[in-house]
Amino acid sequence: MNNMNRRRHHHRPFDGEDPRGPGRRGGRGRGRGHGGPRGRGGPRRAGRGDVRAAVLLLLKEDAMYGYQLMQTITDRTNGAWRPSAGAIYPTLQQLEDEGMVHTSAEGGRKLVTLTESGRAYVDENAESWCDPFAFAGSGPDLRGPLHDLHAAARQVQTSGTADQVAAAEKVLADARRALYLILAGGDDAAAADQDTR
Repeated sequence: MNNMNRRRHHHRPFDGEDPRGPGRRGGRGRGRGHGGPRGRGGPRRAGRGDVRAAVLLLLKEDAMYGYQLMQTITDRTNGAWRPSAGAIYPTLQQLEDEGMVHTSAEGGRKLVTLTESGRAYVDENAESWCDPFAFAGSGPDLRGPLHDLHAAARQVQTSGTADQVAAAEKVLADARRALYLILAGGDDAAAADQDTR
C-alpha cells in the first residue's frame, strides 16, 4: 500500500473532526452531535469551526475589519478560540460572493458591512444556529489536566526504568478505556468499571 492510500484510509479522530473543516464526516461545526441535535445533557455546544455564524452575528452588531473580527471572537470566548486569518478571510470572501457582506476600502484596510440580504438572512436563521461563542467557559476544560498528564508521561518516558515505563503505559491504557466508558454510558459506567478492579 503506498503512502497516498495509507493517508486516505487513516483512522479519523474519535470526535469525528475532519482536517478539511467543519461539517465533514460529522465534524463539530455542523450536523448532529451524540444524542441528536441537542446532544446528551442539553444543547450541543458550538465548535471552533463555526466561523461563518460568528462573523455574521458580529457584523449584525457593527461593521468591522477582518482583524477586528478575529480579535472580537477571541475576546468573546475568553481566548479559548483564536480564529486565524486563514479562517476569517476566506469566510468573508465567500459571504461577499453570496451577497451577504460588502467590503469597502477605508484607510488602507477593508471594512466589512452586512448587506440588507445578509441582515435578513441572519434575522431569519440565527435562532437555529448554535451560539458560536458558547463553548468557551461553558463547562470543565480538559486542556489543563491533559497538559499535566502529558508532562508526567513524558517524564516517565525519559527518566523511568523499563518497569516504570511499562507501568505508565498500563495506566494510560486504563485511562483511555475509562474515558471511552464515560462516553458510552456516562459517569456511572466509569464508576462501575473502577468498582470491578
